[in-house]
Amino acid sequence: MTITSTNRSFPQLFSGLLALSIAIIMAALIGGNAIQEAKKADDVLTVTGSAKRTISSDYITWRLSVTSEKPTLQQAYQEVQEYTARIKSYLEEKQIPESEIILKSLESYPVKEILSNGSQSDKTIGYLMTQRLEVSSKEVDRIDNLSRQATELINEGIPLESNTPEYIYTQLNKLRIEMIAEATKDAKARAEAIAKNTGSEVGSIRSAKTGVFQITPKYSTDVSDQGVYDTTTLEKDITAVVSVNFGME
Repeated sequence: MTITSTNRSFPQLFSGLLALSIAIIMAALIGGNAIQEAKKADDVLTVTGSAKRTISSDYITWRLSVTSEKPTLQQAYQEVQEYTARIKSYLEEKQIPESEIILKSLESYPVKEILSNGSQSDKTIGYLMTQRLEVSSKEVDRIDNLSRQATELINEGIPLESNTPEYIYTQLNKLRIEMIAEATKDAKARAEAIAKNTGSEVGSIRSAKTGVFQITPKYSTDVSDQGVYDTTTLEKDITAVVSVNFGME
């Protein structure tokens, strides 16, 4: 009787083991799918896109200065004033509005006596006085050409020092938005090319980071982590870079 009871329990045990096995297999399948879905959700492709445009500067600043050295401060000041008046009248003759001519503060320095041994004594033998001027205008070509004609004043005996103009582009903020959009579009095109080779599809943008803008002389390859802002050339190249993280499907 005891043996018969034990034999009857085997089918129940087998059924329990079978059910447990099925549960384990189902759990593994469900867990595996969940892991795959989670992994897919974490798949991210990071791509760098760029955009470049050539622009022409729309603002110019031309800096000039004139210096006088005289025995007294008053004499130096008088001569500098005469030089400055002539420079201003010359600029006005060239149709430069007075509003575009800026006079900076006067700078004066004592001139010390130089001894026979080359050292400097405490004795003041004269004064140096300098007047700096700036011409700033939106008429870039006209001021640029005028800066090359400054020798006319030197030929008159004016001790003029003329610096190379600074060429500036004032619409950068507006252009920045357009170029970031172009760089992002370029990044997506690159991502799609990569995804095509791997049998994947590019999803939505997870995050994006804008790099610094590089404003360089035309055809220049100069770059800097802090960005480049060239003011020495009329024509410039502006490059925008964007790093974009795309979800992959």
